[in-house]
Amino acid sequence: MLIDRERELAVLESALADCLRGTPGIVLIEGAVGCGKSELVETVAEHAAASGAVVLRAIGTAVEHDLPLGVLGQLLAAAPAGALPDPATAPDPSRIDVMQSLCAAVHRLAETAPVVICVDDLHHIDDLSCQYLLHLVRRTRAARVLLVCTESVHERADDPVYATELLRQRSFVRIRAERLRPEAVDRLAAVEPAAGPADGRTPLPADAAGGNPLLLRALIEEHRAGGRTPELGGAFTQAVLACLHRCGPAARRLAEVLAVLGELGSREPAVRLLGSTDGAVVRGSAALDAAGILDGYRFRHPVARQAVLDRMDPDDRTALHRRAAELAYRDGAPTAAVAAQLLAAGPTDLPWAVAVLSAAAEQLLADGATDRAAACLELAYRGRADDEQRAQFRTMLAAIIWRTNPGAAERALAEPLETLRAGRLGPARLGPLARLLTEQGRIDEAGEALERLAAGREAERAGRPARLGRGADPLDGLSAFPWWAGSAQSCASARPNEPLPARISAPATLWAIPEYSADGVAGVAAETFLRGATLGDGTAAPIVQAIRALLATDGPARVLPWCQVFLEEAVRRGAPGVQATFTALHAEALLRQGDLTGAQQQAEAALDLLPERGGSVFARGVAATLIRAATAAGRHDTAARELSRPLPEGLAGSIHGIAYLRARGQYHLATHRFHAALGDFLDIGRTLKRWGLDRPLLMPWRTGAAEALIRLGEAPQATRFVADQLAHRDAAHPWISGPTLRVRASLCEPRERLALLARAVDELHDSEDRHELARALADFARVLRELGDGNRANMVNRRAWQLAKECGADALCEQIAPGLGAPGGPSEDARSGAVDLAELHARLSDSEKRVAMLAVHGHTNREIATKLYITVSTVEQHLTRVYRKLNITRRQELPAELHLLGSGGRV
Repeated sequence: MLIDRERELAVLESALADCLRGTPGIVLIEGAVGCGKSELVETVAEHAAASGAVVLRAIGTAVEHDLPLGVLGQLLAAAPAGALPDPATAPDPSRIDVMQSLCAAVHRLAETAPVVICVDDLHHIDDLSCQYLLHLVRRTRAARVLLVCTESVHERADDPVYATELLRQRSFVRIRAERLRPEAVDRLAAVEPAAGPADGRTPLPADAAGGNPLLLRALIEEHRAGGRTPELGGAFTQAVLACLHRCGPAARRLAEVLAVLGELGSREPAVRLLGSTDGAVVRGSAALDAAGILDGYRFRHPVARQAVLDRMDPDDRTALHRRAAELAYRDGAPTAAVAAQLLAAGPTDLPWAVAVLSAAAEQLLADGATDRAAACLELAYRGRADDEQRAQFRTMLAAIIWRTNPGAAERALAEPLETLRAGRLGPARLGPLARLLTEQGRIDEAGEALERLAAGREAERAGRPARLGRGADPLDGLSAFPWWAGSAQSCASARPNEPLPARISAPATLWAIPEYSADGVAGVAAETFLRGATLGDGTAAPIVQAIRALLATDGPARVLPWCQVFLEEAVRRGAPGVQATFTALHAEALLRQGDLTGAQQQAEAALDLLPERGGSVFARGVAATLIRAATAAGRHDTAARELSRPLPEGLAGSIHGIAYLRARGQYHLATHRFHAALGDFLDIGRTLKRWGLDRPLLMPWRTGAAEALIRLGEAPQATRFVADQLAHRDAAHPWISGPTLRVRASLCEPRERLALLARAVDELHDSEDRHELARALADFARVLRELGDGNRANMVNRRAWQLAKECGADALCEQIAPGLGAPGGPSEDARSGAVDLAELHARLSDSEKRVAMLAVHGHTNREIATKLYITVSTVEQHLTRVYRKLNITRRQELPAELHLLGSGGRV
């Protein structure tokens, strides 16, 4: 506390030395609250006592200001017993003879030892004690008496005679205890431990103390205790409040007014809110600035301002904020500043408040301050807004809330939709509503909004009144086209005879996917877009659609890195709703790879990020991935638990509802409820056709419908669905052709089934979907065994089992080889020899790998020779070398891990 106080200490030491030599002195220490005045008095008192002086101490307080002789009584209590008379025992302590008697006693005491009188906070001294001190000052010319007093610059003594009398004395010295200089603050701050991420410490914000030693010490203590300063309720804010309390009621009220004004803080509004004078506000702010609390008319640290606001009476604070908002609005202050006052005041009926809050929300959104924008919209919604304005605010709010809570965002659109259906929503509000509904995947409801918008445009063309907004066509603001629409020309130029999808409703178009081609044009366009995209409030939807399109056309391997990139960005932005979106995409990509365990875990993680796990359309879409993964893995209890949750309103007309129907249909298939499964798949088909989105790559519903029909004994209808899917242009994609061929094979005789399954296995090997590949291999093995080729069937079955095990498809494993994975059954290591993949890479040449892998597929030597365009003899030579290198003797001992070494021709 005494750092940077060398000059003041020197003056005090000099005055004490003079007193010890017989020269009286008077020292007045002035300064702001907390700047070390009391510490200086304590120091001189200690030095005086150590020098043999009699030290009389007293402290003036506001509560004892009106107590006669209160300070004098403290001084007399510190004197040697019986050395000084107590004026309180006199009939009239205010008589001059009583004062003379005490003065003479002090002089007699000073003859035996120097007398040092210390009075802290002189501005709180009672009037009678003040008269006794002044009488002593006037009559002390040669006695060894030193008077040391402190006075706050915030509140000086009201009696001008008192100040004049001190100035008249030859021995009077005034000391000003200023705030610490910057170099002194730096020296104190330098001894604090450095901040670092390892221990979570933050840098010491020494500037927050403004050079006030008390506030700086509080900051240091708080920093040492937790490494994070300052915080509400911590040592620093307690010190700020203590300083304000000691500053007196006028300074406290000014601090409260300036805390309310915040960024609007300046002299003129403070004068008007206080109902005070310019001079009083200027003096008060200067005093608080001297105490390090203010910097001009603003608080040096926001936590100090918040501490003052929190201590205010809530009704008083609200009233001040309302008045501040009115003053700011009349003075033409920035919209955001006026809105800040309205937000602090709470609900209001001010006629201009709704317009201000709406404008501020748009500005805050543009600046990226989404939380503040949401607060403005909520308050505007509760203000004097009409139905159309309220719908607008709810729509804007829903777009913001989606970042953190998709379920709440969906519910926020309930009122705009109700207003829409009641015919009270004007065309200017329809575009944003349709856009947001589209981005949420709520296709049917978005279509309602666009139908109303189209009707309004038609009415305008016909010359009838239509409340269309001024300016551009409302449709221009609707992001009803996918990310690839802008690059449609480049896609079409590669395939001029394959135009982009036509007859798709505007909302559904956002969820469409580009045409697939083996040359990867669509994938290149998607990744070009993603490389240039930055995740923001307006870019999340197109980024999601680009990743979905990339997944559909190029497969999960290309998608997983992008999911991770944007998931990490969502985490940095603190947007759990967006995190859930990219986590759900990650789960979907893993499911496309056949990683059932990973897909379920990621879907669970996405649902855990949602405040309401099952209460939204979006959440049911995420749950669909979980249900499909759990069903394929044979975890039917998990799937049933998710399916038992209540369904939110609007699910049926959404993209997420279609995904949910697919998951439920697959569950019904797995649990032998074939009629229910067929109904779900047919509902998907009807809806997708109505939207114009009937693309197998988007949703291969015909496969599920055909499987249900086969189980119901309706082979002709199943054949029609399979044929329709294979005739679609999307059937060029192996992820579509492979499963479809597998289903088609089940409708044929064994010989034809074998050929179709061979093609299916071949296609699925290129699709990345290991679970579908395992299913096709299992069927392939069964037909081989049915045709009497047991050895080859065993090899294929072994590979199917291993793939199913890798996927986490325990139910499929049990179908392929009952008891293989059960306790006591044959182990997987015994089944395969558990050869290390890296070792296989090292041992075998590329040619040997290709031949061995096709052999593991179950192909004969002649079939391998045909596929690789080599002779049967060459195949035999390669296999002989493989057997030797792997220390095996026959084809059946080939390790199933060979299928992981890479593509080896087509089956």
